[in-house]
Amino acid sequence: MSQLHFYKFYLQFKHLRRVFRHRFTLTPSANFLASLYGEGANLKPQNTAQGLTSASNECIPKSSNLKCDPIIQKYGEKKQGLTSYTLTVAEQKRNDYPTKGSPKCKGYIYTECDQQRTDRSPLFGLDCEMCLTAKGNEVTHVSLVDAQGQCLLNELVRPESTVVHYRTRFSGITPEMLLPVKTRLSDIQTRLKKLLPPDAVLVGHSLNADLQALEMIHPSVIDTSLLFARSEGRRFKLKFLAKAVLGKDIQCEQKLGHDPAEDARAALELAQFFIEQGPAKVAELNLEMLLATEKLAEVSQKKAALQPQGCMVQKPLTEPTHLSKPCFLECLQVTGQKPLLLGRQEPDSSGLRQSNLSTSNKQILQKALEDVPLSTFSIIQFSFGPENIASHLLAQLCEKVGRKLTDMLTIYAGPFEESFCLKSVKKEFGSCGPIRSLRVVTETYQPYVCIQYEVLEAAQLAVESLNGAEVAGSCIKVNNANSKRMLDCDVLIKELELDVENEGVIYVAGLKKSLTETDLREEFSQLEDLETLFLPKDHQSGKHRNCCFLKFQKSQSAVDALEVINGWTMKGSKLRSRNALASGHLWRWIWQMNHNNGKQRRNVFYKKLEQLPDFEQDLRKKVKKLDHHIKKLYRGLQNNTLCVVLFPGVNSMHGSQSGLGLMGIKDDGGRSAC
Repeated sequence: MSQLHFYKFYLQFKHLRRVFRHRFTLTPSANFLASLYGEGANLKPQNTAQGLTSASNECIPKSSNLKCDPIIQKYGEKKQGLTSYTLTVAEQKRNDYPTKGSPKCKGYIYTECDQQRTDRSPLFGLDCEMCLTAKGNEVTHVSLVDAQGQCLLNELVRPESTVVHYRTRFSGITPEMLLPVKTRLSDIQTRLKKLLPPDAVLVGHSLNADLQALEMIHPSVIDTSLLFARSEGRRFKLKFLAKAVLGKDIQCEQKLGHDPAEDARAALELAQFFIEQGPAKVAELNLEMLLATEKLAEVSQKKAALQPQGCMVQKPLTEPTHLSKPCFLECLQVTGQKPLLLGRQEPDSSGLRQSNLSTSNKQILQKALEDVPLSTFSIIQFSFGPENIASHLLAQLCEKVGRKLTDMLTIYAGPFEESFCLKSVKKEFGSCGPIRSLRVVTETYQPYVCIQYEVLEAAQLAVESLNGAEVAGSCIKVNNANSKRMLDCDVLIKELELDVENEGVIYVAGLKKSLTETDLREEFSQLEDLETLFLPKDHQSGKHRNCCFLKFQKSQSAVDALEVINGWTMKGSKLRSRNALASGHLWRWIWQMNHNNGKQRRNVFYKKLEQLPDFEQDLRKKVKKLDHHIKKLYRGLQNNTLCVVLFPGVNSMHGSQSGLGLMGIKDDGGRSAC
C-alpha cells in the first residue's frame, strides 16, 4: 500500500488518522521487506582495523547513481571554483553568521576584506575554542592557518568576564594556562585584520560560532559543515570528515581538549579536497554509509567490551563494509536485540523468509496480541493479495484521486457582467491563496470564472469568504465543482480539519509578496503561543506563495488567533485565515500529484473503468478491517511504546507511488504523542 491508498481511503482509516500524530513520506521501495530483512545483501566482511578509508573500487557507486545525493543535488556533478562554494549573504543570515547591518552585530569589527573574490583568492582556516563566562561563550584560544597549512596565529586570549566553566574536555583550557595571558579580544581582532588580505576567504567548520565569539564580520566564508551537505539539515562532525575524507585522526581522546590549529587545518584541507576533486568524487565516498558503518562498529565494540572474560563472543552479522549499508534488523542484532517478526512471510534461521500464504491477517493479529507484549521490538506485517496491487487498477485509483483532488481545488464564481474586469477577479480570489489556473466560462448565459488553486485551504477559504460578496461590480456566488466525486466533500473537509496533525495549525492568506519570512515572524510574534511558521515557496522562483501556516502550542491559541487575523491588515493587505486542512507532507504530495502525475495519467492505458467500482468497494472493506486490526493491536500495547506504521509505497515499471509513515508513542489516554 502507499500514501495514495491512505488518502483515497482517508475516511475509512479512522484509527490511524486520529491516533498517529506524526506522518512522513517514504521513498517507494521495489521490495520493502528485502531491504528491511537484508535479503540478498552482498555482505563481504572486512577487518575492522582497516577503518573508514579502505573502500574497494568495486563498491564505489557510479556517477549515474548519485543523482539523489544531497551534495549532487546542491552543487551538481561538475567541478567548480572556490567562489561557487562561498556562502551567499542570504545563506549567512539563515545560518546565523554575523552580517553587516544586523541588529545583533552592533559593535562587531568588520575585517574590511572587500576586494572581489575570484577562484584564485587565498583560503585561510580559522578555528576558536571558547570557555563559558558570565557573559556567555568567550574566545580563549584562536588559530589561523594559510593555504599551505602554516600557522599564522595561535594565541591564548583572556576573556573579559569571569570564567564560569573552562570546558577543558573540549577547549583544552585550564585556569593555569590563562593566568599569565594578557592578550584580549580586541588585540586578536586587530591582528586578524592585518593578517587577512583584502580578498581572503575564511574556511571553518560551523564557522558562524567562531565569528560570533570573535565579534567579527567577514564577507566571504566556506563552511565545511554545510559544504559536505546532508539531508534534512543534518551535519557531519569535523572529526568524522577528517577521518573519512582525509584519512586523518583529529580530536584524539588522549589529548587534552581540541587543538584549534589542528581543527582549522583539517577544515581547510577538507575545503581544498572538495574544490580540487569536485562534488561527484566527494559523493562517491558515500559518507552516509561510512558513518552508519562506523556507528555500527562502535556499538559492536561496546557490546564486546561488556562480555565477561573467557566467553565466546558471537561475531555480528555485519562488520564494517563498503559494499552494503547495514540493514535495520542487522543493526538491532548488533545491539543484542532479537526482534519478533510476524507476517505471511517470516525469516528462517538463515535470515531468508519462508512464505506462509495461508496465514490470514486475523491470525497474524491474534499471534501479535499474544507475543508482542513479550518482545522488546516487534515487526508485524499485514498483507493484501496481489489482485489489490495490479498496475492497471492502481493507475485507475491514482486517476480517481487526482480527479477528486482537482475538483476540491477548483471553484466556480459568478455570474459576472459581460464587460467585467478579470484582473479584479484574479486579485480578489488571489487573496485567498496561490492560483494555479483561471479561465472564463462562456457557455453560460452570463460569464463565470473557473479558478483552480494550489492548496486545499485556499479553495475552501474562497467558498467561505467570497460567496455572496461583491466582486468586479457583481454580487456573485462561489461554489465547488458539482460532481459525484464531491458528494462526501463536506465530510472529508471536516475530518481533515479535525486531523491530529492539524491541531493548533491555521492557514493565513493575503500576504504581500514583498514581505520576507523575517517580516512575518515579527508581525505574528504578538500572537500568543505561536510555535512555528511554515512559508510555502514556489519550486522554481523560490518566492513565497502569498500564504503561510501558523502552528500554536495550544489549540485554543489557534482559535483565538483566527479571530484576530481575520480582518487584520498587514502592510496594506487584508489577511484571511481558516483552520488548516493539509499538513506539510500532504501539501507537498498534493503539489506533486497536480504537477507530475497529470502527464502520467494521460499516457497510461486503462482497462474499462467499470472494473474499478467492485475492486474499490472490496479494497475499502479490507482497509476498514486493517484499521480495526491495528486499533486492536494498539490497544493491547503497553504505555510508552513507540509505534510506527509503514505503507511501503509502490515502485514498478508501471509507475511509482510514494510510501507513508505514521509514528507516535502510546500514552495513558490511548492516543499517541511525541
